[in-house]
Amino acid sequence: MTVAVAERTAPAPQYRGGALSLAHMSPHEAWMFCESLANTPLLPDAYRKQPASVLWAMEYGRALGLDVVTTITTIHVIKGKPCQSADLMLGRARTAGHRVRIKSERTQCEVRIMRHDDPDDETVIEWTLDDAVTAGLCTMRNDRPYSRDKNNQPQPWERFPRAMLRARAIAEAVRIACPEVLHGAIYTPEELGAVVDQEGNPVVTVERADAPQMTTATVMQSTPNQPPRDYLAEAVATADAEELAALVEAAKEAGAPGSYLACLDDVREAHQADTVDAVRNLYDACKDNGAPAEHLARIAHIGSTKPGAKTPPPDEHKATPTEPSATPAADAERAAVAAEERLRLAASRANLVTLDADFQRVYGLPVDQATAAQLDQFRQKIEAAGGAQ
Repeated sequence: MTVAVAERTAPAPQYRGGALSLAHMSPHEAWMFCESLANTPLLPDAYRKQPASVLWAMEYGRALGLDVVTTITTIHVIKGKPCQSADLMLGRARTAGHRVRIKSERTQCEVRIMRHDDPDDETVIEWTLDDAVTAGLCTMRNDRPYSRDKNNQPQPWERFPRAMLRARAIAEAVRIACPEVLHGAIYTPEELGAVVDQEGNPVVTVERADAPQMTTATVMQSTPNQPPRDYLAEAVATADAEELAALVEAAKEAGAPGSYLACLDDVREAHQADTVDAVRNLYDACKDNGAPAEHLARIAHIGSTKPGAKTPPPDEHKATPTEPSATPAADAERAAVAAEERLRLAASRANLVTLDADFQRVYGLPVDQATAAQLDQFRQKIEAAGGAQ
């Protein structure tokens, strides 16, 4: 009798769903893969050109049993801490067998979680707009949430209050009811201080060529061992062309962003202007581009040093720079100019980005048509409120 021995063949490796995983790569292959992935424009901004961050996130996702795509789009690293989107927290809670019920409205959201291993244990979390105000996420104006960035643009808490309340309620409910599904990533990006979109994903501010070149004052640090240097303040204080050029070069060497350098260029152009009308045109252009009040105050201050400086409406008579008016009306206009500069500086220090709208609501007229007494009175109210230091 002859016994035939069947040839043994190794079973073909099986990859669940074809998803890539670090478990199937050598360390070198994993790094090369992360480098390639970091170069794609399809990646979230926080991971683009950051292969080490991609590798860390993928390893963390592997520990959670997530594929690469899910990891990259839902795991974020904020201030060195891993965090998950609210939707990922919700999905992991339901995958673990826990029952989740969500009742979402424009002004509040209620989340109920019943554990699968203890049906009698029910966690109920409710987030309202009052909670958001208490947490400093927004304020209320005309019974609606109000939240603006430094350029006075609406933020997600103002534009998408329902989605933001839902994300907060889900995150808190999952942390309390079933923290074991989070594996240490217990916070959402917003809770760690990140600026997020309506889906709760962090938004990385990327400077664009078509974006306005204005920003609030940024204090540049030349070296870690030296005190911060405010190149803009130094530029406002001098009209010397060589000193201004040296300040611009120093700011570039210190790594100043393009928007900051654009503000320096505005200041230098204002100093180089021969007439107050030229400075006024620059002021109007900066205002149209969305420049913050603090930068407008710089331009206005420089304009006030030009001969015959005053700010009548464009269609009114303007005194020539060589023949400044000496009438009581002209004196009142010059006093109003100085008062407006003081008011805008106070508003900038108090971070009051709605100065013009607030002033018109109180006095019934625009800032540029108010008297010096009205402007000083409103400034004193701002400073009395404790906002201006």
